[in-house]
Amino acid sequence: MPQDRIPSVSKTLADVVAAASWADVGAQSIEARRSILNFFATALGSARDPVVMAAMRTLSPFSGAATATVIGHSRQMDAMCASFLNAISANLLDFDDTHPETIIHPAAPVAAPVMALAETRRLSGREVLTAFILGVDIECRIGNAVSPRHYARGWHITSTCGIFGAAAACAKLLGLRAEGIANAIGLAASQSAGNVENLPSAAKNVSVGNAARNGLFAALLAQQGYEAAPRAIEGPLGWARTMGDEPDIARLLDGLGKTWEIARNTYKPYPAGIVFHAVIDACLKLREQIGRQFDQIDAVTVQGSALLLARGDRPVNNERDARVSIHHCVACGLLLGRAGIAEFARETVVRPDIAQLRQKVRAELDTRMPDGAARVTLRLSSGEALTETVTSPRGSQAAPLSDRDIEEKLREGIRTGRSDWDADRVIDAVWRLDAADDVGKVLQSLRPPSASRQPTSN
Repeated sequence: MPQDRIPSVSKTLADVVAAASWADVGAQSIEARRSILNFFATALGSARDPVVMAAMRTLSPFSGAATATVIGHSRQMDAMCASFLNAISANLLDFDDTHPETIIHPAAPVAAPVMALAETRRLSGREVLTAFILGVDIECRIGNAVSPRHYARGWHITSTCGIFGAAAACAKLLGLRAEGIANAIGLAASQSAGNVENLPSAAKNVSVGNAARNGLFAALLAQQGYEAAPRAIEGPLGWARTMGDEPDIARLLDGLGKTWEIARNTYKPYPAGIVFHAVIDACLKLREQIGRQFDQIDAVTVQGSALLLARGDRPVNNERDARVSIHHCVACGLLLGRAGIAEFARETVVRPDIAQLRQKVRAELDTRMPDGAARVTLRLSSGEALTETVTSPRGSQAAPLSDRDIEEKLREGIRTGRSDWDADRVIDAVWRLDAADDVGKVLQSLRPPSASRQPTSN
């Protein structure tokens, strides 16, 4: 069949998004709510972080009608500003959900604009969940088609693919026909950006925020009749080839509309890059063996894949470095026996004993180790060597977090994030989201009662 007679990727994806209903995706509702609960947990954990507050001060003078909640705060902003802020706060601590095949963090770029648009348009919980499931599917399928080369070239895949999920989900909420959804996806291709070099800085979060905001923008433009090239993704000069190599279309479309990528989602027990979780688990096991004899540790060797070393064999100059550091994860696991938000905060990162132990850690490549696995060996002053190998860390598909684990993660986020939101109220609202008639009323109920009566204008 001639190339121009083959349906484009944008059109094929759009047809599925346009036709899908709650009846098609409702079986994924529990996993969607787990993901959204985790989204709230991570957003609440950094809602008052200086990075988020700086972004809020920057955007405030330009925000339009205050219709969408900023998570962890009493105020509202316009839907695009709220999308940006909630996406960066959900992604800031490296504590968000992870799609293992692509290392995309699905919720932040999709849940943020979906919740903001639903609040503005007074949409139902089932509409939100349907759009969210579809958006996650689109971003992860596009990610599947270009992985792992896209990320290896330096593109931050959560940002570059997240915008497609945001655009498709928002277009679904706007009730666009397949043609409009295809245009929204194509318009997203013109705004996709974000690079891996910026991961140790707040610039990473800007691209995740833009994925959320610009995905919503793409859908709104499509609603007004804006058009995009049909093959904006897979064309000779399209998104995939421009930012990598020829896309694997068969992988992208395999099971489309029948299987759902959200079913593969995982949730982090530690606020660090997903590839470091096996390092932490191995060190927690080794800590049990040596008791409190930390002064007996002469050296620590961490063996893992090329991805582990590329992401984490780095000096630690600040808390952002620590969240993507093999050396700091070792220090947390061995010396502190914990790896929560506080263990990656500045106060812990600069502790002399932590810094001293980081200096004893050496990373080695082991080409036999799969991504996400690690082997940690302690060499003690007695000459004894202790080794632990972890291939399926806590939080992985083989050892998933429970619903209660994610609830506790949210409670910790509220404590460490210094939010005055009520944990029980958020947890209950998310679990009941499928029964909500008006997501706007739900979000209004989550803002502190005393603050919600205050004017929300800027």
